[in-house]
Amino acid sequence: MLLLRLERIGDLLMTLGAVRQARRMAPDATIDLVVGTWNEPLARLIREVDRVETLDAPWLSRRASGEGVAGLLARARGWRSRRYDLAINFEGDIRSHLLMALSGARRTVGFDMAGGGPLLTDRVTYNPREHVAANAMRLVERAFGSASPGDSRTPELQRQAAGLPVPEAAGSRAAALLGLPTSAATARARPPCPPGTARTGSPILIGLHAGGGREIKQWDLGRAAEVATRLARSYGAAIVLTGSAADRPAVDRVKSGLAAGLKVIDLAGSLDLVMLAAVLERLDVLVTPDTGPMHLAAAVGTPIVAIFGPSDPARWGPLSPSARVVRVDLPCSPCNRIRVPPRRCVGHVPDCLAAIGAGRVYEAAVELLGPPTAESRQSASPGASRVS
Repeated sequence: MLLLRLERIGDLLMTLGAVRQARRMAPDATIDLVVGTWNEPLARLIREVDRVETLDAPWLSRRASGEGVAGLLARARGWRSRRYDLAINFEGDIRSHLLMALSGARRTVGFDMAGGGPLLTDRVTYNPREHVAANAMRLVERAFGSASPGDSRTPELQRQAAGLPVPEAAGSRAAALLGLPTSAATARARPPCPPGTARTGSPILIGLHAGGGREIKQWDLGRAAEVATRLARSYGAAIVLTGSAADRPAVDRVKSGLAAGLKVIDLAGSLDLVMLAAVLERLDVLVTPDTGPMHLAAAVGTPIVAIFGPSDPARWGPLSPSARVVRVDLPCSPCNRIRVPPRRCVGHVPDCLAAIGAGRVYEAAVELLGPPTAESRQSASPGASRVS
């Protein structure tokens, strides 16, 4: 079986439940998963997959170039030697449909959109009102001719998208970075704390992913620093800053806005995806815009406060029962114009994000963490250390 998921981090993670469903429907099959090189470390953590192959399509690569057209076509024709019985393309793109068709798979299943339907043996209509994960699950449903191989209701989608396994060695390294005990008994992720119940006996770790990935999804960085400061003071918590090397300007702006004396663990630009998963797994909550790390946090079971603006959480929201989405209702939002934003929203925080105050985000985090205790407030001493 050949599975294609060539897009970004969040796209792969939102398809995790469908990949697992394909394995359940075909327990003895060999499953090959094709992803972009950026997703290879995460794809290799998916136990239901036998082989991971990378392919950087030029229309998706953020580097100067992906593979050339001739190289892509040659790679796809090379798949013919594997004699696939079934191929599923989780992208709604005619170009990747063509690659799948060239694989020679006996059946090719995909979304009938953007002109790619004639390249498929089995066409599925994409429902833009459903979550990406639910649409992916319907492809598997069509592939195996089952009326309901997986429940598309939100709780079932959340269950199937959770539990991405993090290697123990990465967990131990993450614990060391976060100042947690690294013995065999404590290197694993801390057990989840039920929403609304304060954790006792271990330090609170508040994750803040400052970068929005795209300017149109970037929340106000001053407000992000305000939320982090309030949470640190309320819970005696350490602030853990995450992000890529490209997020460094945003991270530095947040750091400059934090109150003096807080404990700050700045990991931006220093983690690969597996290590990021291990760090996220050990946080008590992650505050983040709509990003790939948001979906990664959901996959490892971390409580999430997700700040949404132009994108629709009904389609791209975190698949987690321990997630709180903060957004505002405006006549123009969600517009879902992420790649080509409206001109009036370029160059500044768009109205749908500018209208979200720090107080709403703080309260959403408190809902997940539980009310601060007198003990936690006392531990937020002005002399706490600062780590960069």
